[in-house]
Amino acid sequence: MRFTTVLKAVVLTTLVFAILGEETATTKGTSTAFTADVAKMLDILVNSLYTKREIFLREIISNGSDALDKVRFMYLTEAKDPKNDAGESPTMDIRISFDADSRELTLRDGGVGMTKEDLVNNLGQLGSSGTKRFVEGAGDDATEDQNLIGQFGVGFYSVFLVSEKVRVSSKHDNSEVQWSWESSGDGAYFIYEDPRGNTLGRGCELVLSLKKDATTFLDADKIKETVHRYSEFIHFPILLEETKVEKVAKKAEEADAASEEGDVADAEKTDKKEDEMEEVTSKVWNVINENKPIWTRKPEELTENDYNNFYKSLTRDYDDPMQYTHFSAEGEVEFKAVLFVPGRAPYNVFDTSVAANNIRLYVRRVFITDEFSDLLPRYLNFIKGVVDSDDLPLNVSREVLQESRILKIIKKKLVRKALTMLSDIHDNDKKIEEREEAKQADPDATIEEPEAIPGKKFQTEVMYPKFWEEFGKNLRLGMIEDGTNRARLTKLLRYKSSKDEEKLTSLEEYVDRMPETQQGIYFLTGESIEKIKQSPVLEDAINRGSEVLFMTDSIDEYVVGHVTDFAGKKLVNLAKDDVKMDGATKKAKAIAKKRKEKYQPLTKWFKSILGTKVTKVKLTTRKISEALIVASPQHGVSAGMNRIMKGQTLGDKAGDSVKRVLELNHLHPLVDELFKRVKVDNKDETAEEIGLALFDVAALQGGFEVDDTQAFAKRVGRLVRQSVDIAGDAPLIEEDLSEFEVEEEAEEEADEEKEEL
Repeated sequence: MRFTTVLKAVVLTTLVFAILGEETATTKGTSTAFTADVAKMLDILVNSLYTKREIFLREIISNGSDALDKVRFMYLTEAKDPKNDAGESPTMDIRISFDADSRELTLRDGGVGMTKEDLVNNLGQLGSSGTKRFVEGAGDDATEDQNLIGQFGVGFYSVFLVSEKVRVSSKHDNSEVQWSWESSGDGAYFIYEDPRGNTLGRGCELVLSLKKDATTFLDADKIKETVHRYSEFIHFPILLEETKVEKVAKKAEEADAASEEGDVADAEKTDKKEDEMEEVTSKVWNVINENKPIWTRKPEELTENDYNNFYKSLTRDYDDPMQYTHFSAEGEVEFKAVLFVPGRAPYNVFDTSVAANNIRLYVRRVFITDEFSDLLPRYLNFIKGVVDSDDLPLNVSREVLQESRILKIIKKKLVRKALTMLSDIHDNDKKIEEREEAKQADPDATIEEPEAIPGKKFQTEVMYPKFWEEFGKNLRLGMIEDGTNRARLTKLLRYKSSKDEEKLTSLEEYVDRMPETQQGIYFLTGESIEKIKQSPVLEDAINRGSEVLFMTDSIDEYVVGHVTDFAGKKLVNLAKDDVKMDGATKKAKAIAKKRKEKYQPLTKWFKSILGTKVTKVKLTTRKISEALIVASPQHGVSAGMNRIMKGQTLGDKAGDSVKRVLELNHLHPLVDELFKRVKVDNKDETAEEIGLALFDVAALQGGFEVDDTQAFAKRVGRLVRQSVDIAGDAPLIEEDLSEFEVEEEAEEEADEEKEEL
């Protein structure tokens, strides 16, 4: 309600001033009411144009930069040399000073300045813009050369966020008089001839009388911090007036006077004071935006050291980046950008409660924000860098900017460039490895060294394994979240395999070396390579000479669900049912049919004793040494996914309904023994005991949980007893204590200890 009331009051006030446009005579000249485009005013208020008070400094510096740009452009054809009353020429910079006692902050530029009419048109009308009119008046050619920021006419009024009163003094080359514009932001302003005369020569000077709660901006450190954050890359020098304290030796006038009077003792005493120091203060101007925006320079002009230093200043990181890319995007949207891959992942890279703030967005070198959560997608939140666009509006809220069509196009191009940069790391690795192999094959051969590509880091060592270790989980996450770029991301996936447990393998490399008759890309998931190697189904693949990818991250269970195929080959989980690794002939199929009929009594028997624990019992076609294998249905939940689901449901039984398929190895002696027993008596208790025990063991090997661990433990115990001819119901033995010879005193001491306890 309060905001609505204030909004109505502002609108009514604006309407009144716009309609009346009254002028009132005062001692400072004529008091004139502001004119305003009410629609623009409402738009500014609704979109909360200025959400941070320090923005005012960014806006004023941007205006000063515009004014300096105008002078530079105008003087190309009509150079002038203006002077102030003291005979001094204006400087091509922006200067900031402050007086804490009077609560005044002063900003001064040597730009184009304004006439009296300019002050009325530019500062007396909300929603007006002198910069915009300048560009329109200069024509299309000027637009190509100029990078002018203040084209919305509202930036200046941000000064009233912190100021009780604002005085703008300005001197234009086309005016003999230096004029002052003054307002307290209360709906009226004054324009009068500056009583100080021509103090500027050319340019503008803003004197802000700060509010009592804005005195934090009368501090050198706060000013530096704000300039570094928002205006560090303005291409004109920004100078801050600071107090310099020096220690100098005290003068020896007292010693000279004492010597003339013959007072030797006093002279010697004063001589000692020559070594004493005193503090002397002076005012100095220090440049506070020394870092230059490297993205505006040509990559050919920059060295790797330039990029490394810029990255460290941007991120406060101590290490050099792993890779970077510097590019300019053209077409429907134009922008410049530099993206970096850090040397290592931050500890909180997946902490969604921590804002990433990794991409800094600039508009014409003026910092806008680093708080866009979706300038890059979540899985690329480790990439750091800057984006500078000439097409984005400067004076809009962050919320509106996020909905900008231009920003969406920028995001799309950034993602593509980022993924290309990651692909470059692997491509460079491959070239390095090829050169090493060539050198080893012929040490005397001349190997052509690659040339550095401007705007990209020159790799001298293999880097992708390190990148995958640090950021592999991010790319896996991208496989799930970014359907548009899934094909590109699939090429970046890397896994260790049964062919090489040390070196990472890409899907492309896997397909290149697989036999032509192989039907799919085989993989197994597990907690570790050691766990995967214990899987019976891996034995089958190795016996057939097939390579298997080892996926050891929990997120891989989700990733494979989003990769339908690669290069025409489907990803096949060997832990699932119906895996056909070899094509079967007609004869083999006929034999399999007869075999199925032969062992049907055994498969039916297993289904009867297991009940709902399995959905199907079948003879396996795998070449394994184990008796049984418990697999997942081809289109069902795998054991690994079931484990993840149960962990995510916090005790809920959502993962308990996992389906399982039992595969029997008819060539195993134990299976053959069960088959013989079942044919004779399908109620054989020993057969049931062995069958259930084998099933539980196979379930554990397949990554499933045993349904009843207590029953499993007792069953194994009974089978072990039988193996050494001990009856299953044999009781515990009775101990004969008489065989232990213990003295009577020792027995008494033992009894006493028991009583004390």
